[in-house]
Amino acid sequence: MFTVATSASLLALAGSAFAAGLNASTVAELTEELRLAPTKVDQSKIITDELSIFDFNGAKTGDLGVTTGVGGHTVAADSVNFPAVIGNGVSMTIGYLGPCGMNTPHTHPRATEINFSLNTTLRGGVLIENGARFAEIDIRPGTATIFPQGAIHFEMNPSCEEAMFVAGFNGENPGVQQVAQRFFGLPPDIVGAALGGLGVQEVLDLEAFIPDNVVLGVDECLQRCGIQRSSQPTAQRQPRVSANAYPPTISAENVYELPGTAAPPTSAVFAAAGAKPTGFADDFVPLCDSPYDCDPVASSVLATAAPLPTAADAPAGRRAVVEERSPFPEVTQIALRR
Repeated sequence: MFTVATSASLLALAGSAFAAGLNASTVAELTEELRLAPTKVDQSKIITDELSIFDFNGAKTGDLGVTTGVGGHTVAADSVNFPAVIGNGVSMTIGYLGPCGMNTPHTHPRATEINFSLNTTLRGGVLIENGARFAEIDIRPGTATIFPQGAIHFEMNPSCEEAMFVAGFNGENPGVQQVAQRFFGLPPDIVGAALGGLGVQEVLDLEAFIPDNVVLGVDECLQRCGIQRSSQPTAQRQPRVSANAYPPTISAENVYELPGTAAPPTSAVFAAAGAKPTGFADDFVPLCDSPYDCDPVASSVLATAAPLPTAADAPAGRRAVVEERSPFPEVTQIALRR
């Protein structure tokens, strides 16, 4: 029940907590008081002038709402760390993207986002649902775009300078799901089946590569900006419980070092849809993920690459993943060999 005495004690606690960075228990108590307050007037007695301000610039790694990776960081102000939004139906995130930094594909399950670019043109993309077309959007400085509630979307800084964006939400707790981490956090046999029959070992090997958000972006940008892709932390992977645990007898391996797996070839460009690069095994299966890959005009020259081993060279039951890069830096082919 809302009482003046209780709110006074919380205010004293919150004042010191905000000065040093809010902790989870303080926010939870303030949130409970705000939700129990019968009127806006009563809420205003809890939220002082000091508690009405959120300092994005003062946020640091380890604070509530801060997500950090090699490519930059984001700072969220929502009901988790900014109780002033309670009952007002809004929240905000500021993105600080380093050169070539990318806020990886993710969704917000409880709110629509309006994303505003401050100082550079961001490469954005969105998939709303099954059957919808993919939309790639250049978010120029001073412009904004909409990412509907639940839609998969991303933002990447394709420049060699620091970039910032402001994301506003029509909800006090929009939530966020990074697509790669959450998908690979499902039971590994389910993930393998969804990917066409990969084994649990292959699922673990692939998950081991998923870096913490914010990540280093595409190779074309890194090469243009003179940035070397370094190892990235992977602490944001889905926690494991008995229902989604890996077998205790396996551990992650580097897919490029698996027996029967070739080193990445130097190039492969397709002359037309369904064409196969010269020198590749008959069971090579291309997945075309760029207009350059299978377009008969844009990809008119076949590149010669070292042949991959045949399926007979691979261990029984093993599906190896081989990544190869074409003469077009922005094109990446993923070849699955049974």
